[in-house]
Amino acid sequence: MPQSEHSQAAELHNHAAHAHAVAACGHSTGDHASDHELTEKAYESSQEAAQLSRKIAKEEQPDSMAA
Repeated sequence: MPQSEHSQAAELHNHAAHAHAVAACGHSTGDHASDHELTEKAYESSQEAAQLSRKIAKEEQPDSMAA
């Protein structure tokens, strides 16, 4: 069954939050390269989630609100 756009956006937001949490926890280990990679992935997921969320919001606006 295909995933709805809402589910996709939620999954992307959750993935970004998880990646940020893992990077924050790992920061104390001194492996800053891996933490930086996780932060980059989190940022990319956040941007993709935000873009999809804006698309969903725009599609769901009543015609009188869309301009």
